[in-house]
Amino acid sequence: MEESSRIAGPASLRADARRNQERILVSARAVFAEHGIDAPMATVARRAGVGVATLYRRFPTRDALVRAAFAQQMETCARALTEALADPDPWRGFQRLVETACELQREEQGFSAAFVAAFPDSRVEHAQAREQAERDLLTLVRRAQAAGALRADFHPSDLAVALLAHCGLVTALPRDSAASRRLVAYLLQSFRAEAAHGALPPPSTLSLRSLPLAADNAPRQRPFRT
Repeated sequence: MEESSRIAGPASLRADARRNQERILVSARAVFAEHGIDAPMATVARRAGVGVATLYRRFPTRDALVRAAFAQQMETCARALTEALADPDPWRGFQRLVETACELQREEQGFSAAFVAAFPDSRVEHAQAREQAERDLLTLVRRAQAAGALRADFHPSDLAVALLAHCGLVTALPRDSAASRRLVAYLLQSFRAEAAHGALPPPSTLSLRSLPLAADNAPRQRPFRT
């Protein structure tokens, strides 16, 4: 049985159970932002004011809790990629995708680690979604390059590096949205074809699925397939 099918949907829960579930999800986002997604489940339960048994009845595993806590943000990110591919202007689509991802990082401090935690999933449906997202991103990059808007030496790993840099900024300055927006603007301008002056060093082997963002989690570097 799929893990998600064992978790009752909000519509089927009693009012008090729905409130408990929402408290758990709000608390999980706060705890993950403060301590990383490896924070003890008991810490989430205490923050939510529920028992650990109640937490595990709703979310049998940490993975289930992480996915539920950031489900809306994951959907926003996936929708941004779909819309970017559908945009007739590939640069505009690419720009909006980067801006959306960085906005999610800025608004939800735990999202970056949750996003990365979703990538190594070994279940077939999640692995397929991950592979499709990587292919879609590569398609978008190539379209923007073919249009002469994105620099020809841009590599998909550059996006992972940019998100890691932005994550560091919003972690250090969580309330400075101006600094976040300015960094994103600088990054996007540096990605433009007209900004290319001279050769860059070789690209990183970093990929979206191997960003070292989770607390107490060593970098799991795997090359980005092209």
